[in-house]
Amino acid sequence: MIRDYSSTQKVLPGSIKIFFILFFVIFAVCSCSVSPTANLSTSQGSPASDKRIKLGEKLFFDKLLSADKSMSCSTCHKPEHGFADPVEFSQGVRDNQLARHTPHLMNLSGGSSFFWDGRSPSLAKQALDPIKNPDEMDLPPKQMMLRLRNDTEYPDLFNAAFPNSGLKLVNVGLALAAFERTLVADNTPFDRFQAGDKTAMSASAQRGMKLFFSPKTNCSKCHSGNNLTDGKFHNTGLIGDDLGRAAIDRVGNFQMRPYPFFQTQKAFKTPGLRNIAFSAPYMHNGVFKNLKQVIVNYNAGSQDPESYGISLDIRQIGLTDKQIDDLVTFLQEGLTSPRTFAAPTTGY
Repeated sequence: MIRDYSSTQKVLPGSIKIFFILFFVIFAVCSCSVSPTANLSTSQGSPASDKRIKLGEKLFFDKLLSADKSMSCSTCHKPEHGFADPVEFSQGVRDNQLARHTPHLMNLSGGSSFFWDGRSPSLAKQALDPIKNPDEMDLPPKQMMLRLRNDTEYPDLFNAAFPNSGLKLVNVGLALAAFERTLVADNTPFDRFQAGDKTAMSASAQRGMKLFFSPKTNCSKCHSGNNLTDGKFHNTGLIGDDLGRAAIDRVGNFQMRPYPFFQTQKAFKTPGLRNIAFSAPYMHNGVFKNLKQVIVNYNAGSQDPESYGISLDIRQIGLTDKQIDDLVTFLQEGLTSPRTFAAPTTGY
């Protein structure tokens, strides 16, 4: 029952009304000004936007941005693998093994934090980090900017894409982010099914979809929203010493059940699931080689049910083999976009 407050409503004095009006106006303006993505947005379809996207694509596939010019962003974020890497751990420019599995880059436009531990607040800042990271591409910002200024093409491309500022470090990140925002897996069978096409998914995928969104599995508790991620950090009970989010944020969200603890210990960001079939292996440490192994792990209550700070949603589920297969079919068939991605044929 919806309570009717109209009979008890009181008229506020004029001065109080003015105060509340001013408060909400100021709040709205401030909210817009501090949006983490406000300065990164581009007007899709505008010449400036198209030029930024093309520039970002060129930068993404250009080995000029690594110390010895041996690797580009696409070396680890391979288009044919959902812009992820098909190995457990990618290698850096010195042939050193990285500490975590390379995450995919699909449907990141609406995100508010990036990397497995969420240490970057924007896609533009995230894009610059691997370039300067000594363990990855190992190219310091000053050296990168010198290379770009001495290049025969980049100065003009930056001036065209950023008419008011040209070739600046921040614009390198903005251009890369503009390109990465175009990596969208849409029009999947699941999308078409939700829009009313009941023939878009097989019977097995439909059963898997029902399981995915059911209280029995509770998959959608974390894999929620249009991109099937809550954007938050969870300890899913994997074995390992990686502190995850706790290395960045030791506090996080505090909870009292089943005992008082902070929820960042060994917690990692929930990945989106669109085009997930392409980005094996899975999890922050690449421990599972295929999606069936992921489902089997969760069905058993994960690897370490006693892990400190483990999510309360991790528990034994009791799925049958057929139900596991149906869930895998939904993830593979239902969430795969018909759109294809490939490296530019022109080469960089």
